[in-house]
Amino acid sequence: MTPAPMIALVGNPNAGKSALFNALTGARQKVGNYPGVTVERKSGRMALSDGRPVELVDLPGAYSLDPGSPDEAVTRDVVLGHQTGEKRPSALIVVVDAGNLDNHLRFTLQLIALDLPVVVALNMVDLAERDGLKLDANVLARELGVPVVPTVAVRRRGLDELKAALETLVGDGSAAPHVAAPSPEDITHLQRRARAISVAATVSETPVRQVTHLLDSVLLHPVGGLLILLALFFVMFQAVFAWSEAPIGWIEGGFAALQSVIADVLPDGVFRSFLVDGVIAGVGSVVVFLPQILILFFFILLLEASGYMARAAFLMDRLMARVGLNGRAFIPLLSSFACAIPGIMATRTIDDPKQRLTTILIAPLMTCSARLPVYGVIIGAFIPARDLGYGVGLQGAVWFGLYLVGILGAMLVAFVLRSTIARGGTSGFMMELPKYQMPRLSDIAIGLWQRAWIFLRRAGTIIMMVTVVLWALLSFPQAPAGQNQVEQSIAGRIASGLEVVVKPIGFNHEMALAIIPAMAAREVAVSALATVYSIESDDEDETARSLGTQLQGRWSLPTALAFLMWFVFAPQCLSTIAVMRRETNGWKWPSFALAYLFGLAYVAAGATFWGATALGL
Repeated sequence: MTPAPMIALVGNPNAGKSALFNALTGARQKVGNYPGVTVERKSGRMALSDGRPVELVDLPGAYSLDPGSPDEAVTRDVVLGHQTGEKRPSALIVVVDAGNLDNHLRFTLQLIALDLPVVVALNMVDLAERDGLKLDANVLARELGVPVVPTVAVRRRGLDELKAALETLVGDGSAAPHVAAPSPEDITHLQRRARAISVAATVSETPVRQVTHLLDSVLLHPVGGLLILLALFFVMFQAVFAWSEAPIGWIEGGFAALQSVIADVLPDGVFRSFLVDGVIAGVGSVVVFLPQILILFFFILLLEASGYMARAAFLMDRLMARVGLNGRAFIPLLSSFACAIPGIMATRTIDDPKQRLTTILIAPLMTCSARLPVYGVIIGAFIPARDLGYGVGLQGAVWFGLYLVGILGAMLVAFVLRSTIARGGTSGFMMELPKYQMPRLSDIAIGLWQRAWIFLRRAGTIIMMVTVVLWALLSFPQAPAGQNQVEQSIAGRIASGLEVVVKPIGFNHEMALAIIPAMAAREVAVSALATVYSIESDDEDETARSLGTQLQGRWSLPTALAFLMWFVFAPQCLSTIAVMRRETNGWKWPSFALAYLFGLAYVAAGATFWGATALGL
């Protein structure tokens, strides 16, 4: 007996494929797994208009024949006839979302190139028309060279026309021969072809959709779009300094006044030193940078809510492909600008284990918000607030440069890793682009409140605890009269040992002391320096001065620049290392990350110090 022909239902996720499968097969369905994988196999029986029975298989949603997940791998293997225990389909029903035609046509063009009989189900045409988009199915069929049938699966519209189109394409049930996968076509070229076909098939659309296409043509341009992305980030960092100057001054003044009040009320002694030199000087030196953190996240939340960040991932895909990654790694790396911990956890969406490992190992190179206080105090103290013209400030430019150095360093490390210990192929990256929309101010406000609360809670717990411990280590044992308290303290003696190692890269005794507790939280480097100089000074007026002002009289510019470069590359907090251990199931890769990050930090800081010194800075 001749077996029933097999027809595969293929398409992007969210194209309405499952709804069409249910409408065509009804209750005549079977569910199981494909041999050798845990991917679900759904099949059902369907009768064509002439009464011939066929088997309909609902394949997992996919964006491309270049698989990025087990589901996509199964879809590719079935349509090519490579899936174990599965014959190749006699024909394909390609389901596309009429409201998102140009994106869905990328995969359609790849499937048509396989030389299998194809019918395109132009699904959800009712929703497209509701949104003001009207398409001509005949023009689309002419451009694609295959039959196109408008359908509304959930209302069973177009099913008879779809079956009629299949009648002339389906043979006697003999499977099509296995074929080799065609050479992958450049995604950019596919997108251009898909867009051109979509435009040709469009009868009319609303001005909003026209504006969306116009914006995408500019923002997703491989050159112009990347320049716009860099310009947006540059403006962000200019605003971080320009807008935060006044509120930082208010917070600094408040903490200085509080220090003066406590110094006047309490007698000289250990308890007053604990409050003034430990708690207020340490924690207050970090809290003053809350305005800068909130301004930075205001821009990030704004870009996310507007729908731009997903497009930034596509822009970065081509650049990241050159170092062995794809756009899927962009979102975890972007998350790492807030904190590397959620960024590393977000790598779970990356299916390729070697790409995921590479992304985990470079995530600490993204400049997290914990580094902002360090950057803020050093740049504010040593980089002049000079206007470079057209509203561009030198301080903001330096801040942008530090972020850029971290990103470029991460890309270089990724290239080395993907060429050596994490060698492997690079898969394409596709995802649905969200609609452009006006961000809701309430959502932005909630996001900023959450970020402020996280920062203040961190300042009131981890940073305060580490600062208090550091104050104790700096305060005891008490130095004899006439001797330096910091050098005679427990912490000072520990720092003296480390100073031998870091002195060649321009670090002094206080910097050596600050980088030890900074492993608990990067912001602690600022509170540690504030605590050190507060204890070291006997002048109450100097104690109340801002940390930046104190640093100006103690550090040279090459030393300050070396300290900045250290924090661009040095490992992040111990919590990040712990999460890295959990995500990689062992200490092998966290240990490797610690070693290479400290090595990079040491070399970068040393090169910066000696280079700046040679230039006479």
